[in-house]
Amino acid sequence: MIRLFVALELPEPVRARLAGLGGGVPGARWTEPENLHLTVRFIGEVGEDVLAEIDLALAAVRAPGFDLMLDGVGQFGQGRKARVLWAGVERSDALVHLNQKVESALVRAGLAPEERRFSPHVTLARLKDAPPERVARFMEERALFRTEPFPIRHFTLFESRTGNGGPVYVPLREYELD
Repeated sequence: MIRLFVALELPEPVRARLAGLGGGVPGARWTEPENLHLTVRFIGEVGEDVLAEIDLALAAVRAPGFDLMLDGVGQFGQGRKARVLWAGVERSDALVHLNQKVESALVRAGLAPEERRFSPHVTLARLKDAPPERVARFMEERALFRTEPFPIRHFTLFESRTGNGGPVYVPLREYELD
């Protein structure tokens, strides 16, 4: 079994800015800069025999390239139940369109439809018992975070491998946008 997801790779200067946001929250496990990405569609565990079908389906996706901006920070969960800190994405019809095209392709390839609503974000940290006041301060101090637009010209199929130091995301194939 392999664990897969489809994502947008972020340019190094954007990853560096995101990595610079980290710190100041006890109980936060910060995402390594090389692992920062924007998930378009989580696939999950599949048999290696399905990989070729997924690859063919994704290779057939046709969507235009576009520019993207990250805008603001937020959290999933509230209070003591906060579990993720994230950087937000400025509304992008092109990104939603890409998500829909990828979703349709994967369903046609035999995968179950994604049940969760697409909520584009970049995971900055996973939280465990983080003090709510420190999470609130993190968000307040970084509320004006925003990047310049950056180009998205491809999307990537990744494998997530677990290791002692946390997950390692291995790009398997890039798919060009029109």
